Amino acid sequence: MYQSHFGLHEMPFSITPDTSFAYACASHQEALNTLLVAVKNGEGFIKITGEVGTGKTLLCRRFLATLDDNWVSAYIPNPNLEPKTLLLALAEEIGVKLDSNLDQHRVLKDLNLALLDFARQKKRVVVCLDESQAMPIESLETLRLLTNLETEKRKLLQVVLFGQPELDAKLAHESVRQLRQRITFQYCLCELGRNEIDYYLAHRLRVAGYRGNGLFIKAAVQALYRASGGIPRLVNVIAHKALLLAYGEGLQQVAPRHVRNAASDTPAARRRNWWWLGFTMLLVSAGSICWVIFQ
Repeated sequence: MYQSHFGLHEMPFSITPDTSFAYACASHQEALNTLLVAVKNGEGFIKITGEVGTGKTLLCRRFLATLDDNWVSAYIPNPNLEPKTLLLALAEEIGVKLDSNLDQHRVLKDLNLALLDFARQKKRVVVCLDESQAMPIESLETLRLLTNLETEKRKLLQVVLFGQPELDAKLAHESVRQLRQRITFQYCLCELGRNEIDYYLAHRLRVAGYRGNGLFIKAAVQALYRASGGIPRLVNVIAHKALLLAYGEGLQQVAPRHVRNAASDTPAARRRNWWWLGFTMLLVSAGSICWVIFQ
């Protein structure tokens, strides 16, 4: 596409959660620090929430990448599973072979034995569940039962729940109040601030091989912030389309009109941020009518 035109060796604004492009903004770094402190202390449950597109999956991958050989980790991207299926998926992720024909009680018991075995080997186990807001209530409760096993010092299994804000509503359910009480560390990811957008764009462009200056002019960055609301995924989508538009015109810089046109082609951006334009035009029109009548 436009890589050679802008001097890039790869696409800078892919929406795939690639850790090589990870930008350590304040919110993500604080969330990562929270995770590292929590697992070091041997806490049972940790919760990370954030709106769609704020980088929860990327944060999860960054966190897992920090763990050394003393850890056994599991990543379950879609935990919308019934209790027994969730336990079997967890067992597979940590390398424990279980017979799928076993009943749920026996699966839970065998998993407990496996966790004890890891503890004897001085191994610590952590499981990360992405999109946790989709988990059935029954599966959340089963997960809590699995974390009951502990030594005098720490839990034998630590669980990190990554989810959208709907996860909080699910955890407010009376039937999982015991699990809710066990969440000792939590963090809510925020959108990028206006000042962070400049650094975010520059970082991703630099990783992709760009060595020039000011590919997005200042007014274009402002328009991009307004269109995306600071949500990294929307920033990537709109920035990619804006680069395509600038490339189509043979230009070396992205102008505000490129961003606005890219945003108009992005439904999430249009619904979230561009309502103010129509509202402003309505106010201007109403003011003009009133002025004419007054005159």
